[in-house]
Amino acid sequence: MRLPRVLLAAVVLASAAAAPALAQKAGGTLRVTHRDNPPSASIHEEATISTVMPFMSLYNNLVVFDPKSKQNAPDAIVPDLATAWKWNDDGTKLTFTLRDGVKWHDGKPFTSADVKCTFDMVASPDGKLRKNPRKVWWFNLKEVTTNGDREVTFHLGRPQPSVLTMLAGAFSPIYPCHVPAAQMRTKPIGTGPFKFVEMKQNESIKLARNPDYWKPGRPYLDAIEFSIIPNRATSALAFTAGKFDMTFTAEIAAPALKDLKGQAPWAVCEMLPTNTQANLLVNRDKPPFDDARVRKAMVLAIDRDSFTHIIGQGTNRIGGTMLPPPEGRWGMPPEFLAQVAGYGADHEKARAEGRKIMEGLGYGPNKPLKIKVSTRNVPSYRDQAVILIDHLKSVYIEGELEPLDTAVWYNRMMRKDYTVGLNVQGVGIDDPDVVFYETFSCGSERNYTNYCNPELEKMFEQQSRMPDGPDRKKIVWEIDKKLQEDGARPVIQHDWAATCWRPEVKGLNLAVNTIYNHWRFEDVWIDR
Repeated sequence: MRLPRVLLAAVVLASAAAAPALAQKAGGTLRVTHRDNPPSASIHEEATISTVMPFMSLYNNLVVFDPKSKQNAPDAIVPDLATAWKWNDDGTKLTFTLRDGVKWHDGKPFTSADVKCTFDMVASPDGKLRKNPRKVWWFNLKEVTTNGDREVTFHLGRPQPSVLTMLAGAFSPIYPCHVPAAQMRTKPIGTGPFKFVEMKQNESIKLARNPDYWKPGRPYLDAIEFSIIPNRATSALAFTAGKFDMTFTAEIAAPALKDLKGQAPWAVCEMLPTNTQANLLVNRDKPPFDDARVRKAMVLAIDRDSFTHIIGQGTNRIGGTMLPPPEGRWGMPPEFLAQVAGYGADHEKARAEGRKIMEGLGYGPNKPLKIKVSTRNVPSYRDQAVILIDHLKSVYIEGELEPLDTAVWYNRMMRKDYTVGLNVQGVGIDDPDVVFYETFSCGSERNYTNYCNPELEKMFEQQSRMPDGPDRKKIVWEIDKKLQEDGARPVIQHDWAATCWRPEVKGLNLAVNTIYNHWRFEDVWIDR
């Protein structure tokens, strides 16, 4: 599926003036701002763009989304470490032919054993991974077998067409068999276009060109340097002052973008959907939130329109779990979304209902329910948490903001060591299998609210067996509707944000349905 030209024109807020095609120039260092300390360099152990953006370029996948495509989709998948692939007749075996002559950054050869080791590790962990947020992605992967050094087969328990799509995303890199998982957190080794140099907490991440990269002539850049600047205003100011070539992805919200363009009219900026969504996390195992009435009152307090206008100045969208169309491939269309309980336009009526619920439970203006609202200590989370706290007051819930550093935040969420949280969940791949199983299946590491609905999981299974098409979409919409009405992990809004770069930076292409899968940087060059 390709986006129509009109849509592509709409999502590009500003672009460089048209110019004749230029020959790529080799050399130079790309200087990029970074918003916080990545919890580690190990993509398989993390669930944040803070790790993916700086470290995706160290690795390769078996297959990737076409870097020239504007929308990540199954018909836009191209070879990477695999040169070819084929399914067996019943869709339960996927066999890859592997590229010859590829070396790891330490000089050792890449073979089929590395592919097997990687997916044995993530699908059937034996303690090598400290965290495994995507173990549930591979629930249907029964075995990986090799046939010599250049062929590998994925054996599935039942047909699952989305497996190839999952393999194409940034969260599915191939790791080396000979390097311990612990080393991959701090001194990672890959086959990608750049090599790891160093990572200094609160300071910088440095990468250098891989001179032995298997793609002739790539990468063009000599190095990439990320400078950690937690303050968003300081980071933007440094970019406009010419100290950096590029901002951290999706870090420029709509209000800040207007200011940035005023100070730096030369900046090339794209305002796009990020496929990140603000959602309300409620620990349903902790009283009084084990009472569905309290959770319902909280949802009734939320004015989604207010969020979209304050945070996104009208750019953000309201939707369910899947990214809204047309950028999203699976989101509920407006006419279907209008049928979902809790998405009505009469917010005061909803809040009155919420107050009535809370009064029946003994709360009121003189006896509010006092809580802490935990969130990650980065602006895109904090800003929305502050608005959430204000909205909860309308149903006699008094919240205190608890900002947490990135590593602490993710560890707390996975341990369910929180009461109420405001999360900004990134969706690495725009596919229902990824979202439903990772976020809502019983026992998933990233099911932060412990929502569990075995009957709904039967529908997960039903859509998972189906190829892309209208029939699968209808089931996906019904699942999404049920998740919102159950308050499984209420979606507040889908975020849009801008990424900006200097006009000298060439070869960068951002997708419209994720911020995660286009940071290989192998085609990026600097015209100076």
